[in-house]
Amino acid sequence: MRVLFDQGTPLPLRTHLSDHQISSAYELGWGSLQNGELLQQAEAQGFEVLVTTDQNLKYQQNLANRTIAIVVLRATSWPRIQKVLHTIIAVVTSAKPNSYAEVEIPF
Repeated sequence: MRVLFDQGTPLPLRTHLSDHQISSAYELGWGSLQNGELLQQAEAQGFEVLVTTDQNLKYQQNLANRTIAIVVLRATSWPRIQKVLHTIIAVVTSAKPNSYAEVEIPF
């Protein structure tokens, strides 16, 4: 699956999603794109999943007609995210087109 990491997504997560093709918005030169533009560009380039830490995305964007699946990590802290890697991997792997999922990150 082609997965795009948004700006706040910790890059070390990439090594734990090795079954997927991971790119970051920064690596693609999309670091300055706003959410709507980023979603459009990602879909146009064939990305299937966006992993983001932007918890407001669902309020800021109309997600109804999107083909890309969105996975929101509810924290940016890599040490905290590491505690739920198995959940994140499962959510990304099972993502379906136009789905939306939030992953709680414990303290």
